[in-house]
Amino acid sequence: MPKQPLRRYLWTPVREDLARKMVFIGGPRQVGKTTFALSLLQTPPKNETHPAYMNWDRDEHRKRLLNGELPSGEEIVLLDEIHKFARWRNLVKGLYDTQKSKLSILVTGSARLDYYRKGGDSLQGRYHYYRLHPISLRELDPSANAQTVRLLLRFGGFPEPLFAGSDQEHRRWEKEHQDRVVRDDLRDLEQVREVSLIELLVHHLPRCIGSPLSVRSLSELLQVAQETAERWLTILERLYFCFRIAPYGSARIRAVKKERKLYLWDWSQAPEGGPRFENMVASQLLKYCHRLEDTQGRRMELRYLRDTDKREVDFVVLRDGAAEFAVECKTGERSVSPAAAYFKARTAIPAFYQVHLGSKDFTHAGSGVRVIPFERFCRERELP
Repeated sequence: MPKQPLRRYLWTPVREDLARKMVFIGGPRQVGKTTFALSLLQTPPKNETHPAYMNWDRDEHRKRLLNGELPSGEEIVLLDEIHKFARWRNLVKGLYDTQKSKLSILVTGSARLDYYRKGGDSLQGRYHYYRLHPISLRELDPSANAQTVRLLLRFGGFPEPLFAGSDQEHRRWEKEHQDRVVRDDLRDLEQVREVSLIELLVHHLPRCIGSPLSVRSLSELLQVAQETAERWLTILERLYFCFRIAPYGSARIRAVKKERKLYLWDWSQAPEGGPRFENMVASQLLKYCHRLEDTQGRRMELRYLRDTDKREVDFVVLRDGAAEFAVECKTGERSVSPAAAYFKARTAIPAFYQVHLGSKDFTHAGSGVRVIPFERFCRERELP
């Protein structure tokens, strides 16, 4: 098990961007945003005691920021939780406009940072926004071996439970993390009275992983209007608790059009076996898409393939509107999925992969579908 500190996959592009603009770091609660930001500082100690680190929650830091007092002699200043100030955009804009030739500004925060930054355009053109994802296979282990895959499936990709390596600590962290998302972030962002019902929804969602999600069924379970259930799902997406992917396809394959599939940012909450492996693959592919969007400005989408006869391939990655590759997930070393072979013959998607947790690697002669271990797939596609 590698030990912290771990150089995160966004270190180099963020470092380069700081020379030109401000950088905002968003992502799920406890994914390691502050630790990552501190790693970018030039001098030790690279922790919360560094003079370049300013946290809005600390009284002395708050007073200095309101007075326009920044640490001297620093190349980078790190502003943490600054979005908790109602007029934070104007404050950050003023600091940047008057100090941009002298220092770089790095802003981090919880899911609220992403939510609040969209509330006005006073910062437009002054920053780049990055989404920091949980730790994935090649980030944790560049050699990408099967043992590391099993470790990630067991503990997930959030730093604290992953590096603790303990089932007990993982369970405790998972409970506390859910409580903070629902009771802290949710109440700060939304006027929601039915917190207990949203907690019920949060506990139910892991059972929905991997299948087209019926919002109507959720509304019946919660005994609320369908529009309310949809709004709550959107809120949980904004809080980086879950994400949904839409179907992809054409009239030729009679693709379904509406129902989306749901996955969790913390895949270790998914049921063991196939659902958890599929969720981990979904998270890896979303991380790939977001990295290309945030670093290269590509238009990336993660979709899935399903037709009206219920043939399905788990994922399709689109780059700038064109399908790049498709991925089907299987926990065992099985024969090629009939659905993958069917869609390979009827779509223009250039590459089809069937990833699994075994060791076999071959291309099916009849369909051209590549059957490949997950760790080798990550290496060959250079996934972050």
